[in-house]
Amino acid sequence: MAASVESHGRPHPPAMNDNQRSHGFHHPTVWGDFFLGFRPFSPAQCISMKNKAEVIKEELRATIVDSGSVDLPQKLELVDTLQRLGLDYHYGTEINDLLCGIHDAGDEAHDLHTAALRFYLLRKQGLNVSPDVFLKFIDDEGKITCNDTRSLLGVYNAAHVRTHGEETLSSAMAYAKDHLERAVEQQTIPPSILLDQVRRALETPLFRRPRRVEARHFISVYERMSTRNEAILELAKLDFSILQALYCEELRALTLWWEGLQLQDHLSFARDRMVEMHFWMLGVLFEPQYSYGRIVLTKFFTFISIFDDIYDSYSTLEESRLLTMAMERWDEQAAEHLPGYTKFFYRKVLATMKVIEKDLDSQGNKHADYVKKLLIDATKCYYNEAKWCEESDTPVTVEEHLRISVPSCCCMHVACLAFSVIGAGRDAIEWGMTYPKIMRASCTIGRVINDVASHER
Repeated sequence: MAASVESHGRPHPPAMNDNQRSHGFHHPTVWGDFFLGFRPFSPAQCISMKNKAEVIKEELRATIVDSGSVDLPQKLELVDTLQRLGLDYHYGTEINDLLCGIHDAGDEAHDLHTAALRFYLLRKQGLNVSPDVFLKFIDDEGKITCNDTRSLLGVYNAAHVRTHGEETLSSAMAYAKDHLERAVEQQTIPPSILLDQVRRALETPLFRRPRRVEARHFISVYERMSTRNEAILELAKLDFSILQALYCEELRALTLWWEGLQLQDHLSFARDRMVEMHFWMLGVLFEPQYSYGRIVLTKFFTFISIFDDIYDSYSTLEESRLLTMAMERWDEQAAEHLPGYTKFFYRKVLATMKVIEKDLDSQGNKHADYVKKLLIDATKCYYNEAKWCEESDTPVTVEEHLRISVPSCCCMHVACLAFSVIGAGRDAIEWGMTYPKIMRASCTIGRVINDVASHER
């Protein structure tokens, strides 16, 4: 039986003065104009770091290629280290060739830690590997026949890339988690790097961590390891600093753009979360070659955040309808039918999107039109949700709730806009906009997490 969601409807009177409206409970931005004057490194330092990193990067490329002759555990540890330090994007072809070779060689793992790491890395790479590789480490009662903490941690991380129906991995994850939690509680793990890794995994499994956050953390872990490769460690530090400097330059440009909009003078109720949006987009595209793409994504979702506040917290239903109609028209004259606060915002949106479309066109990107399409679609999703909340005065099922609310979480818009700015094929963008199964699943997770957080607030 479907669960029930209580829906009381949201009042949308035909007219309200500013004192009658909801202004939300959002704290002001903590960043202000910080990034206008902040530069972690001077231009000369950045050039020096890039030159040094380039030399080390090419020296390590030969090491990765030559690693095909070493034993399986060493190959896996090398790939895992490069990925966790955030260096793997430099060696996409080499790492893919190495993992394909490991996959083609079959299951050579003789211990649980190696089996778990092999499974985890191959699955992440999109290679088909059966969970049956764990059967030799599980007894008739379904218990793992190894109590080594490092191995159980590997199983716990590996189990997070399981698919539906892989009960062996579901049971293994539960078993591993129970033992790891008890080991931390009883302090049976030596106070070392391993204890820190177990605690971190129990808080956020490796597969779910933002890559740049994990890179910064793992640099501090890796430099404490006796088995570390000094060249890899040095490159990781240089690479992180180089990207940090680039991100700060992006935030400087975005701060200038944001302050130039002067939206806070007209939309004081809306959240100023531009810096947080940039951080979110690092989870989508972190590589240096996608710098402009990150800027587009950040501007787009800064606007999305404001639209969310307008539709969800501030506007009347009639004002929401007018704004949605104006977005669909997409012309300056449509602003004349809008109330003052949305009229100013609407014109700023059109002006920003016009610049983005022009920039993408000049870069040879043929998908500039999708930026506008996705933004219009997002506002329609918000309006549909507002209208549904207004008109629904009876309890509804979870399925009915998700039918309306899943599109308004805008997870599809993140993926499809990313496809657009990196120049993916139109087929990929159009496919994403149809909400295929994997996209809908991601959107559902995003919606439920969002609702849980909103309910607690």
